[in-house]
Amino acid sequence: MTDASWIKNVPVAHRGLHDLNKTVWENTLSAAKQAIEAGYAIECDLQYASDSVPVVFHDDDMARLCGIPGDVRARTSAELKLMAVGGTADKVPTLKDMLNTVKGQVPLVIELKGREGDDDGFVEDVLEVLSGYQGKVALMSFDHHLLKELKALDCPYPVGLTAEGAKPEDFFAHDEAMQLGLDFISYCVAHLPNSFIEAQRRKNIPVITWTVRDENMMRHTYTHADQMTFEGFDPREVRA
Repeated sequence: MTDASWIKNVPVAHRGLHDLNKTVWENTLSAAKQAIEAGYAIECDLQYASDSVPVVFHDDDMARLCGIPGDVRARTSAELKLMAVGGTADKVPTLKDMLNTVKGQVPLVIELKGREGDDDGFVEDVLEVLSGYQGKVALMSFDHHLLKELKALDCPYPVGLTAEGAKPEDFFAHDEAMQLGLDFISYCVAHLPNSFIEAQRRKNIPVITWTVRDENMMRHTYTHADQMTFEGFDPREVRA
């Protein structure tokens, strides 16, 4: 296993430190810069552009973020870099753009958004872009086929399961994924506490939560997990 204990050290800004897409939008370089300034780790999402370039974007469809309907994977990275996010000056960045902005100043927690049957080369290209990067990086996904591939390729970074659910059948699927030798878990805060997460924590597997949006959920996180992925408030302003 790869040491993921550092993921517990600082709060993780969900898709960067944005303002709920008012003036600073999610998964933009502006949101990353604000997180860096605040000293928070950055969570960001990766999609796979049509020219085999990993880009920082959450949705499958471009309508919500760019105002243009259509599959983000049908566009090249060059086309996406011309598209404004939320009508702002920010454009859709590539993973390389994000790395060049962060430069190891804060940790990166990167979620791969997979599509089974349409991910050939995705993991390899993500690892190639990351090669030589000087900074803390962790990779995670809901998609078990991507986790399997990351482990099969001897990913040098911590690999984590992104997950949710509170039913025994959910826990069975999660346990199956953990048999891959995963290094950490990012779990839905609303589904804690539960027996699956309690068992993993007894094994010293680091657990972060998503997505924390208020003080109550922050305190809930620190009761039942190790660290939070947050948005919509600034933890620095919360009373101890």
